[in-house]
Amino acid sequence: MDLLFVEDDERVRRFVLRGLEAEGYTVSVAPDGVDGYARAVAGLYDVLILDVMLPGLDGRELCRKIRKAEIVTPILMLSALDQVAEKVGALRGGADDYLTKPFDFDELLARIEALGRRGRNFQTEPAPVVQIGNIRFEREAMRVSIGDERVELTAKEYQLLDLLLTSPGKVFSRTRILNKIWGYDSDPLTNVVDVYVGRLRAKMGWDSDTGWIRTIRNYGYRLDPEA
Repeated sequence: MDLLFVEDDERVRRFVLRGLEAEGYTVSVAPDGVDGYARAVAGLYDVLILDVMLPGLDGRELCRKIRKAEIVTPILMLSALDQVAEKVGALRGGADDYLTKPFDFDELLARIEALGRRGRNFQTEPAPVVQIGNIRFEREAMRVSIGDERVELTAKEYQLLDLLLTSPGKVFSRTRILNKIWGYDSDPLTNVVDVYVGRLRAKMGWDSDTGWIRTIRNYGYRLDPEA
């Protein structure tokens, strides 16, 4: 699963990050609420983990802004505040779960797993056919066409295009693309993502400056049908 962890305490952030990565999760981290919000709206995550006491934008307001942006990803709030009123306020503000610090790491894992399952239960199946402009993408048939011309893609090229098509305009990091398509045991230093983006662009007739796949410098890619 892909997680976003927003926590200002560096010691806690490093401890949780190491533990989650050791369990096979892909984790994006943010040290404050402003950065956390930017990452939440720009990426696709399975679970969001938000500390309550954050600089810039506290966890409660961050949670409300995320929900106002119509992001339905499950949210787990972390806080040293254990008053019932705090928990009720967080849950009513859009959080799905609330865990009090200090917490047992195994309990954190169990709650993340439960929220991940809950999130998948509410996900809608992607449309079997996507038509954007003169491009037609048929998932079940694994067929891509530009007008009347069929585009022959390899399995990995097809998976890459399918991933980007799930959320046009959303930014996918190279790490997330690598993990989704090539698996968690892939070498993070490999340039295979860039190579396959180049191949896909060439086959679709898109160049790097004006084509639909836009490069986000030092981060990843997004599909921009308006390009």
